[in-house]
Amino acid sequence: MVLKPLSKLSKDDCLSSYVVAIEALDECGDDGNIPVLLHLLAEARSLTTIRLRVFLTSRPEIPIRYGLCQIPEAFHHDFVLHNISPSIVDQDIFIFLKYNPKLIGQERSLDAGWPSKEITSLVQIASGLFIWAATAYRFIREGKRFAAKRLNVILQGSNSVPTAPEKHLDEIYTTVLKQSIPEQFTKEERDEACYMLRQLLGCIVNLSSPLSACSLSRLLCIAKGGINQTLDDLHSILEVPKDQTRPLRLHHPSFRDFLLDQQRCGDLNFWVEKRQAHQTLAENCIRLMSTSLKQDICGLDAPGVLIAEVESSRVEQCLPPEVQYACLYWVEHLQKSGAQLHDNDEIHEFLQTHFLHWLEVLSWMRRMSEGILAIRSLESIALVGLLLARVGYTTNR
Repeated sequence: MVLKPLSKLSKDDCLSSYVVAIEALDECGDDGNIPVLLHLLAEARSLTTIRLRVFLTSRPEIPIRYGLCQIPEAFHHDFVLHNISPSIVDQDIFIFLKYNPKLIGQERSLDAGWPSKEITSLVQIASGLFIWAATAYRFIREGKRFAAKRLNVILQGSNSVPTAPEKHLDEIYTTVLKQSIPEQFTKEERDEACYMLRQLLGCIVNLSSPLSACSLSRLLCIAKGGINQTLDDLHSILEVPKDQTRPLRLHHPSFRDFLLDQQRCGDLNFWVEKRQAHQTLAENCIRLMSTSLKQDICGLDAPGVLIAEVESSRVEQCLPPEVQYACLYWVEHLQKSGAQLHDNDEIHEFLQTHFLHWLEVLSWMRRMSEGILAIRSLESIALVGLLLARVGYTTNR
C-alpha cells in the first residue's frame, strides 16, 4: 500500500521526499506483526525515484527492540526520550501548557494573564512526562467553570518534595478519579459510585479489544445511563466518543499500568485486581452467550449456504459487537482469571448447550482458527485443575 505505488512514480510526478509517521507502534494489536511491519518499512531503502523516511514512536517493548535489531544500524536512528536534554523537553511542555490553558481562560472569561506563574510550577511537576501535561490539561478543561479550581487542586496536591516522574503521574490519575466522586455523596452513595467506577474501569483496561459504551452496557448488564454518568468525569483519562457506538479508549497505556498496580494506585477504592476483573468479564461473556446464542443465529434456514453468499450487514445485525467479543475472548478471560473447571459448573453447562452454536458464530465471524486455540486452552485449564485436585487428594491422605 505504500512502497508499490511510490515505486511506480517517476521523478517528474512526485516530490523528492516523503515522511510516514506512525504513532504508538507498541499498541499494535498483535505483537507478532510488529517485526514484520518494521521489516516491510525498512524496504523503503529500495526506492530509487524518491526518498521515504519513516518516523515512528513507541515504548521500548521487546517486539519493538527485536524488530529494530533485525534492521541494519545504518538504516535506522534511535532517539531515546530519557536521553534528550531535559531543558528541551521542559521547553516543549512549557509551550504546550502556555498555549492550551490560555484557550481555557479565554473560553471561561478568566483573567487575561491566566495562568501565568502557575505554568512554571506545572512544568516542574510534569518532570519531563508529556502525558502528565496532557492529562493535567484535559482535567482542567473538563472542569469548565471550575477550571481555575482544578488547577489549584493539581498544584496543592503535588508537594515540593522531589519524587520520581511516575509518582506525579500517579498523583494526577488519583486526583482525576477522586474528583469524579462528588463530596456531597453519603458514605453509601460513595461506596456504590466507587464500586461502579472500579467495575467499569476494571473491564475497560482488561478488554482484549475496545468496546463502545453501548456494547459494554449489554456485556456487563449495566444500564447505559449508569455507564454514561460514570464516564462523564473521566474524559481526561478516557477517550469517550459522542457517538456511543464507537469504542472507548485510554488516552495512554500508563493509566492501565497505574490502575492494575496496587502500590502505584494505593487507594483501594480505585485499585483493580486483575484476576477479579478477568473473572467478571468471563462470567459476563458466558451469561451473554447463554442468552444470545442459538442454532441458525442468522435465520437463513439454509444449512449449506456459503458465508461468502451472505451479506456482511446481515451478520453484523444478528451478531452485535458485544456478542462477537464474548465469543472470541471468553476463554482468554477465563484463563487469565485463574479459574478452574468443574463438572456441572456454568462452563460445563454452557458447552453442553451452546458448544455448536458458539462454533457457528465463530464461523460467521471467520474466526474458527481462534476457536480451535480456545478449545486447546480449555483443555489446558481442565488439565491443570485435574492435577491440582490430585495433589490435594494426595495431601489430604
